[in-house]
Amino acid sequence: MSWTLGRAVAALLRWGSGAGGGGLRGPGVRVAGSGAGGGSGSSERLDALVKKDKVVVFLKGTPEQPQCGFSNAVVQILRLHGVRDYAAYNVLDDPELRQGIKDYSNWPTIPQVYLNGEFVGGCDILLQMHQNGDLVEELKKLGIHSTLLDEKKDQDSK
Repeated sequence: MSWTLGRAVAALLRWGSGAGGGGLRGPGVRVAGSGAGGGSGSSERLDALVKKDKVVVFLKGTPEQPQCGFSNAVVQILRLHGVRDYAAYNVLDDPELRQGIKDYSNWPTIPQVYLNGEFVGGCDILLQMHQNGDLVEELKKLGIHSTLLDEKKDQDSK
């Protein structure tokens, strides 16, 4: 089945708002302040932010309240994989951070996802990685077990 990005995101958004969709903020999700003022968009500061945690997301809004569909889709994809321990930075709180992260990654849009200090991409890339299984492998490299593997194992045993 060939899905367009828009249809896939819409399906994820519908899934995330259904039963059990509450409590997006897992026990390890840290909604980090941008450190506004004092060069929050500087290259050195951003380098430190993306390398501070294994998984770092710059989004519009927060994981509990994403302010755009693409940011929500990234949060839902991470949630599907059981990624609970990550840092999230709300670029709407800090225009300097918002522009700085775009310059830092040379990527024009938000959200942006970093794994182990390396830029992965935005919603479209993360969705593609989710669909083709690459995200499971990348998470494994970080020592993060994707809960989708458990669901697949449960389905296979039935």
